[in-house]
Amino acid sequence: MPEDAILEDAADRTESHDCQEEEAHHRQLKTKKLSWQKLRRFDSLDIESRSVNGHHGHSSTDASWSVILQLAFQSIGIVYGDIGTSPLYVYASTFSKGIKDTDDILGVLSLIIYTITLIPLIKYVFIVLQANDNGDGGTFALYSLLCRYAKVSLTPSQQAEDRDVSNFQLELPSKRLRRASKLKSKLENSKFAKYFLLFATMLGTSMVIGDGVLTPCISVLSAVGGIKQATSAMTDDMIVWISVCILVCLFMAQRFGTDKVGYSFAPIICVWFTLIGGIGVYNFFKYDPTVLKALNPQYIVDYFKRNKGDAWISLGGIVLAITGTEALFADVGHFTVRSIQISMCSVTYPALLLAYTGQASFLREHKSLVSDTFFESIPKPLYWPMFGVAVMASIIASQAMISGTFSIIQQSLSLGCFPRVKIVHTSTKYEGQVYIPEVNYLLMLACVGVTLVFRSTTKIGNAYGIAVVFVMTLTSAFLVLIMIMIWKTHILLIISYVLVIGSVELMYLSSVLYKFDQGGYLPLGFALLLMLIMFVWNDVHRRKYYYELDHKISPEKLRQLAVDKNFCRMPGLAMFYSELVQGIPPIFNHYAENVPALHSVLVFVSIKSLPISKVPMEERFLFRRVEPRELNVFRCVARYGYTDVRNENEPFEGLLVEKLKDFIRDDFWQSQTTMHKTNGEKLKKEVSAELLGDDHELDNGNGHQENESENEDVKQVLDDDEDQKKQQDDVLGTEIDAIDKAWRRGVVHLIGENEVTSAKGAGLAKRILIDYAYNFLTRNLRQSEKVFDIPHKRMLKVGMTYEL
Repeated sequence: MPEDAILEDAADRTESHDCQEEEAHHRQLKTKKLSWQKLRRFDSLDIESRSVNGHHGHSSTDASWSVILQLAFQSIGIVYGDIGTSPLYVYASTFSKGIKDTDDILGVLSLIIYTITLIPLIKYVFIVLQANDNGDGGTFALYSLLCRYAKVSLTPSQQAEDRDVSNFQLELPSKRLRRASKLKSKLENSKFAKYFLLFATMLGTSMVIGDGVLTPCISVLSAVGGIKQATSAMTDDMIVWISVCILVCLFMAQRFGTDKVGYSFAPIICVWFTLIGGIGVYNFFKYDPTVLKALNPQYIVDYFKRNKGDAWISLGGIVLAITGTEALFADVGHFTVRSIQISMCSVTYPALLLAYTGQASFLREHKSLVSDTFFESIPKPLYWPMFGVAVMASIIASQAMISGTFSIIQQSLSLGCFPRVKIVHTSTKYEGQVYIPEVNYLLMLACVGVTLVFRSTTKIGNAYGIAVVFVMTLTSAFLVLIMIMIWKTHILLIISYVLVIGSVELMYLSSVLYKFDQGGYLPLGFALLLMLIMFVWNDVHRRKYYYELDHKISPEKLRQLAVDKNFCRMPGLAMFYSELVQGIPPIFNHYAENVPALHSVLVFVSIKSLPISKVPMEERFLFRRVEPRELNVFRCVARYGYTDVRNENEPFEGLLVEKLKDFIRDDFWQSQTTMHKTNGEKLKKEVSAELLGDDHELDNGNGHQENESENEDVKQVLDDDEDQKKQQDDVLGTEIDAIDKAWRRGVVHLIGENEVTSAKGAGLAKRILIDYAYNFLTRNLRQSEKVFDIPHKRMLKVGMTYEL
């Protein structure tokens, strides 16, 4: 055979062999990004654990119109319960001292119309909804969005590098780009700015949770209060106690979830909107159609001229017309931007304008009935049906805020800003439906207490307004940062937003703060208490993390421990849980010093929460091997987004073991593929060199004999390669068998229970923070093994004291 043919045959057979191996072992691994070179150079586990491929949000671009319309219908029952029940108490709260001038009704109606148009419609529906974080909304979503575009997160190991979401494309220099870069640089280099953003996020979240306390109180109390129009025997005390009973039943039913009754929410709220809109049209034509003059904003100016300070104070009642607006943004993850826009513009917005206009028309002829405008304006034949729908609508509004509170606390927990609590998923179909027992009962006690103490919607309304306006103002502040730094909006549009919407919100905020001593202290008290808990937990959580990072064990130290003759390897699989991603936690050294035995397979597991909504199951686990291979020691990061749920039907440890075996196969064939390619190139060069070196023998007539000899050499090399492949299969099979054997012998979960104490010489504030506040929370809240759902029979706690 000619030398060219031999050389080509050898190369082709080597390349064919490589292709077959790659195709056989990488068919199910096409979407994974693994870099063998990177693994050889440095430990990239922390970097890759912060990067998730693809856009994993709730995209609405691919949804058909039928799906969007279906979601729009469903959103009516979930999103608009709170803002939809506001007509129950807005006029009563605004004119708490009665109506002095008939034209004041037009001024207030004009304020309501333009407030609903500016804040819920223009700001939230058409602007804020665009600032969703991969489809999810809320205060934490805004914060995590900023954290991805600028390194402003204080939470350790939380800066997700989602390259498909972040703005990585090349941009030409411009004023907008320079402005964005300048702001980004200032935020990243300012420790005060980082703390302030986290502080504002915690405060806003706490305010929303406080809103979850007040919404059930004012909604149920307003609806039940309507029964006084049917019977004079119903006293205020009876109404309060009936409301308390409804609230207790509402909270006790939370453990069953909203999945079974969720389908009834949208039809009930649709009936509610139809009735309030229809009654509004009826009152408009029956009493005073001239209230349409309120579309002229001049009536707002005249209202302030006549009433001066009293008009400014009355803004605290008008702002109740937009309560629940934040739910538009917070619940966008359960629907889509387009579906919420459709439902708001086609149903909610028209119905609310008709309702408020009809009530204003009624009040023009019945000023003395302002304390109970809603039920007094209902035609008598519709009173009882309207009363029943009002009670159901108020319960739905309360349910929406309670469920929203659970979701917010789940997000806070995922980002390390809230103590450990039990998360129960009440629906197998809808991931966002969660129930938190501890929080539920605390909310119930708070709602019952507020209802019994305040006893009227006017007093609760004073407290309610502060929580509502503060969260809206905070959202605007975050939105301005996003406009400058991420959207790179034109400066004139940003200034217009601040001057128009920002000034309106600040005006409302100043008004509600005036009522601080009339109940406004309540949501601030709730917020400060919750924020204190969040701050204590988050601060010490970060201190613990950095302590472990500074005292982590190097892989070399682990190898020394593993090969130590004083250590024995016992059959089984041990999962050692730690918050540390970058290395092996110091508590393992503490364990090894006291228990000189290691399981045959050891996995260091870190549960990591990313500030993105979801992590796909195929990207859930990341693994690294601690060399040498014979140790069977691995490091693992299990990644979750803040809306991800644990699949209780598929045990965590079973998933981890299966993914570990996939990693071993992939890791093995990555190394062998690299080795095959290297050997193929080496073989090609050796054959070529030998053939060229023997040209003079070919000229002497010995070519045919020598070619046959070289051909036999090539065949021998390829046969050796086949033998090597069998050996490699045996090695891989042995590793997989070792994992399966360890799995069958049993899994032991090693939980690090780290006690923290302030270091010697620490200041008074630090001692109070760590020794008293944080340790009080850890003693009275859920333990880690309950959060991980680890069986007690297979759990071993390893304790160690950290001096921070």
